[in-house]
Amino acid sequence: MHLRYLRICQMTTIDSNPSCDRQSMGCHGRRFGGALTTVIILLVVVVGLGTAGFLLLGGNEVEQTAGTFDEADIHVVGRNSFDIVIPASGELSTERKIEIRNRLEGRALITEIVSEGESVRAGDILLRLADDEIIDKIKDGEDKVKTAESSVVAAEQTLAIRRSTMASDLQKADLEIEIAQLAMKAWEEGDLVTNRQTNDIHIETARINRDRLKKRFEDAKSLVDNGFISNDEYEQDRIQLIEAEATVKSFELAKQVYERYTIKKERAEKESAVEQSNAEKGRTEQRHLAEIVKIEADVESAMFKLETAKERLADLQEQLAACVITAPGDGLVVYASSLSGERRGRGDEPPPQVGTELRQNELVMILPDTNRMIANLKVGEALSGRIRSGQPAVVYSDSDPNQPVTGSVIGVSVLAESGGWRDPNRRDYTVKVDLDVDPSMGLKPSMRCRGEIVLGNVDDVINIPIQAVFRKGPLAFVYVPEDRGFAQRKVTIGQSSEMSVEIRDGLAVGDRVLLRRPGAGEVVSELEMPESPGGPAGRFAGGSGSGGWQGGGKPGGSVPSGKPSGIPSGKPESVSSSNTGEAKSQQKASDTASKGQEQATQVPAKPDAQATS
Repeated sequence: MHLRYLRICQMTTIDSNPSCDRQSMGCHGRRFGGALTTVIILLVVVVGLGTAGFLLLGGNEVEQTAGTFDEADIHVVGRNSFDIVIPASGELSTERKIEIRNRLEGRALITEIVSEGESVRAGDILLRLADDEIIDKIKDGEDKVKTAESSVVAAEQTLAIRRSTMASDLQKADLEIEIAQLAMKAWEEGDLVTNRQTNDIHIETARINRDRLKKRFEDAKSLVDNGFISNDEYEQDRIQLIEAEATVKSFELAKQVYERYTIKKERAEKESAVEQSNAEKGRTEQRHLAEIVKIEADVESAMFKLETAKERLADLQEQLAACVITAPGDGLVVYASSLSGERRGRGDEPPPQVGTELRQNELVMILPDTNRMIANLKVGEALSGRIRSGQPAVVYSDSDPNQPVTGSVIGVSVLAESGGWRDPNRRDYTVKVDLDVDPSMGLKPSMRCRGEIVLGNVDDVINIPIQAVFRKGPLAFVYVPEDRGFAQRKVTIGQSSEMSVEIRDGLAVGDRVLLRRPGAGEVVSELEMPESPGGPAGRFAGGSGSGGWQGGGKPGGSVPSGKPSGIPSGKPESVSSSNTGEAKSQQKASDTASKGQEQATQVPAKPDAQATS
């Protein structure tokens, strides 16, 4: 490189002296000597500049290694208390929300609507719909009701008339039956006895007259023989006797005919008259009943039409009332178009406004009650089993991150939710936290929030931020400033939270530890791995700071102050969005070490506190 630079310098020097005579050897020698001097000077300058740059850069690195480092990366060990908390993030919702839907069956056109985001009270008007068409239908419905009422009255009157006619005809039939029965008795007790007596009298009279004429005829024979009467008179007596005997036989025959036939005939006629009267009554009753059944069916049909018309009219009146929708309770107006997934498949539709046509039973808005807020926090699967109802929690809304809101856990979801296509192996459980909300804070549903669920408290112990602890196989260690760099120091750890870890041995109050992973040139001393039955130390360690729990500081180098007892103020930087994966790994570590302890956990053997989100 130096030879190439020498040749370039020679060429440049020669080209820059046009006055030199290339034919003269003396001049050529002088030119060559001047060029060589210039090259030497340039080489000295280049070497000097390179040495200065190297010393400058190397000096900065040495100076930084020697102790000039960012104080934000250093934490001074102290003794205090901290809460064992689970950091989580999620969103706010309300314990109760009222859905406002379109209840009109027909065309629903908005004529007035309350503005979104407005707070309303019970009874306030939320929505007005066009009611002209419904009012016209109500008028038609009222006419139909009146027509149906007239039909019912006419049918009932016809039924009443038919029933009255039936009663009159049945009375006539009963009279006919009674007359037939009386005629039967009159015949049995009157005509039959009289006719029998008449027949007996006729027979008796005829017999007496025959016997008289027979005796006279016998007396007339002796008179004829003695000549007292003529033969003609005798024959006349004989004729009268024959006629008297014929009369007796005639009356006796008439009596036999009457007893054998005439009585049966007359009895049958009288009984038939009674039966016919009863039968006629039955026929009359059946005929009227058939007519009454038909008229009753007409009445029922008319009443059904009336009830249908009334129900339809009542429905129309309800529809008219549904044109004005009032708030059933207090709440915040949120349009359905602002809710995620409510109108899936319908495209990007604008929010409801005057002139918008609604479908039947379409969700128009909801009224969440902001006086009772709930935080839905997502917690990893490894930590969900440690959360119980009633545990205290502190929630910070992204709208006011410096204002803590206290609350308590009211439940954990039964099933976990998948992390989606970005992280299909992730499983989160939803923890519901009931918040003690001040309405003046202006919290709203769907606001993003973060929270800390307090599992327990560790009192008066030496502790450091959890990102300062690293692992090399089974050993836990920290980096402490030493000899122009950082040295690994073994520590014994105890209970831990997601932000702080108890140090039982290896550090004292006032010691300084590094909150990040040092660079390759900053490590001046490393721990030696003990031999194990599974193999050499290298089996557990993967180089400086390698192994299970990587540890390390948070991006940006900001130093968390640890979690003191009580309610924290502000957002803990150790649970920033860039350390979501770190918090998740630490949660898994804390859950693994929670066996045998209820309110405090032991840092596990292989957590990964340095995973990126």
